[in-house]
Order: sequence, then C-alpha cells, then structure tokens
Amino acid sequence: MLAFLPLYQQAILSLAAMILFTSFVLLAQNGVLAIIHVFAWQGLLVAVTTAFVAFDSGAGHLYFSALMTITLKVIFIPWLLHRLVRRLGIDRETHSVERPARVLMSAAALVVFCYYVAQPIQQYSAALTRNTIAISMSVVMLGMLMLITRRKAVSQVIGFMSLENGLFFAAVSATHGMPMFVELGIAFDVLVAAVIFGVFFFHIRDSIDSLDVGQLNRLAERDE
Repeated sequence: MLAFLPLYQQAILSLAAMILFTSFVLLAQNGVLAIIHVFAWQGLLVAVTTAFVAFDSGAGHLYFSALMTITLKVIFIPWLLHRLVRRLGIDRETHSVERPARVLMSAAALVVFCYYVAQPIQQYSAALTRNTIAISMSVVMLGMLMLITRRKAVSQVIGFMSLENGLFFAAVSATHGMPMFVELGIAFDVLVAAVIFGVFFFHIRDSIDSLDVGQLNRLAERDE
C-alpha cells in the first residue's frame, strides 16, 4: 500500500522511521557525548521531515519551523550541552542503563502498543497520517522510557528533549503544523528549559559532587 504513495510521502515515512531508530539508539548509547550527538541527528531528521511536510501540504510557515528546529535542536542545544559536560568534566563518563536488553525489549513492545493504539484511525485517515501518528507516539513513549531508566541528569534532559521532538513531529505530520505564535512560544520554552537545565546541572554538582539523580534520593533518606 505504501508503494502507491507519492515519492515525497514515502520520503516522509522513511525519515519518520529514522527518527524512531534514533530513539532506540538514544536508549542504547552509554557515552554522554554520543547521546548528545544522536539527539542532534534526531533534531536534524525532524527538521528535514518538517520541510518535506511543508512541501507536501503547501504550508509555508513550516519551512520557518524547520529552520527554527535546526537552529535550536541541531546547533544551539547540542552545543550548550556539549559545553556543559566539558566544563563539568563528565565528557568521558558512561551513562549506562541497567539491563539494557530488557530496556530495548520494552521499547519494542511500546512501539507495537503505539501501532495498536493508532490502528482504529485507519478508516478515518490516510496511510501517511496513520503511520506518522504511530511513530510520533512511539518517540514520545521511548523518551519517557529514557527518563525512567536513566539515572544521570544529562541523559534525562536529553530524554525530555527527545520526548518533545515526538510531540512536535506529531503536530507537524498529523495537523500540518500549529499556528506560528504557538510554535514560537514552544521554541522559546525549549530554549529557556535548556538554559535552566544547564544551571540545574551546576547546582546538583556543587551540592552532591555528582549528576547521578539517585544520589539525591539517598540524600533525602539521610535527612529523614
């Protein structure tokens, strides 16, 4: 069925599959710099997909959204995180996850679940919309899984940003974008969040000499 879609719609679905693949790579990565680089690639794929959707729908403002995504999620935020981890001296740290095989199997199960949830809308939407909704839901769920399974603050922030990528991709692919002032507001919120997270990293490091959020739980237990 997908073979009968126009070439640019097939390209959108291929890019969507690559975005989902980067979510799996984020879950599997251990090096903090590698996680940042994969997030930058995911942002680039989201931006390119946005440009293709703009071409498909004729929504010119989506080209600006694609440019804004490249500026924030491909250039500025990865650069900011890269600089922070080097200043904190954690660029060589490993952010491993316990039972990685179980985490990846759980991620695959979540993708199957998202496709199952999206299946009832097949009679109301085209194949392109149905698949992109399922994939965007999967990216959101895998971002939440990364938030749950990672213990380092930097990895959790990137999981949060990846989750936001899934939400943005859902808005772009399913509704051909949001009003411009809404997109600008979201972009500003993401920018402010990135700066606040940077300050948050330094405060955690100064307080407990580590960015392992598990140490915060142990600190609270000692205070009690």
